[in-house]
Amino acid sequence: MSIVTIRNVEFLNNPARFSDPYHFRVTFECIAPLPEDLEWRLIYVSSPGNEELDQELDDCLVGPVPVGVNAFDFEGSAPNPSKIPPEDVLGVAALILTGSYKDQEFVRVGYYQNTEYDNEEMKEALPEPIRFDRLVRDINSKPRVTRFQIKWDITPQQRTGQAIGAATSAAVPSANDLDMEDEPSANGEDKSS
Repeated sequence: MSIVTIRNVEFLNNPARFSDPYHFRVTFECIAPLPEDLEWRLIYVSSPGNEELDQELDDCLVGPVPVGVNAFDFEGSAPNPSKIPPEDVLGVAALILTGSYKDQEFVRVGYYQNTEYDNEEMKEALPEPIRFDRLVRDINSKPRVTRFQIKWDITPQQRTGQAIGAATSAAVPSANDLDMEDEPSANGEDKSS
């Protein structure tokens, strides 16, 4: 069981120029207080076959982390163009956000990033050398999430004599309590109209 679950990653500047920093907000839920920091890292992968070319764009520590929904803004620098092979600059690359606790990676969120020129002329007749000042990036909004089991050394707090969440849950009405006149019909129209 994971103590931390990512709820959302929102890119605040997408699409953007290739040389712009990455700005995003990470929202996560924690079901037990964490006295140690969570470490978050942003990695740019230009050449999937060569891990030595991966660039760690930035990292940050968040903590101690209280129980509940938490969020933070993260800014990572753009990749260093001189470390990207020319044949891997344009097209698809990967952007990976990792989360770790006590040097144990518990989540990896990967995004595809497409890099291209900002105008049709340059897209059709690629300039030599590459004009990094004219490149734009677009990050796909559908991530690939991989979770890893780790040793958290923490157990979620449980209340004695009461189910977890019962104190804050709203009463759930029974079918007998529902006013059938306000229910929409199967075709989505309101029966009361």
